Amino acid sequence: MLDSSSEAAARLVWAGPMDEQSLLERITVDPSIFGGKPIIRGRRLAVEHVLGMLAAGDTIDTILAGYPWLEREDVLACLAYARRLVAHERIEPRVVGSAR
Repeated sequence: MLDSSSEAAARLVWAGPMDEQSLLERITVDPSIFGGKPIIRGRRLAVEHVLGMLAAGDTIDTILAGYPWLEREDVLACLAYARRLVAHERIEPRVVGSAR
């Protein structure tokens, strides 16, 4: 059974104007940034950092306030990416930057 915060997080991932595949297209890999870790839209913000902020209790609004260029869908993309990893589904982020 999900508690109320887990239910809210689940609604954030699955509700909204973008489908999961569109969200996942926001997650990229650039070998020259953070050693090729998954990042958001080619920027210097790692998916793991956003997930860590959420795990620490930060709200999406708090995260967005700290990163003015970040969009709500970017945070949702991080959650969708994590869900795929936990489900052991194949994920192939787009490679950007010097490895094109």
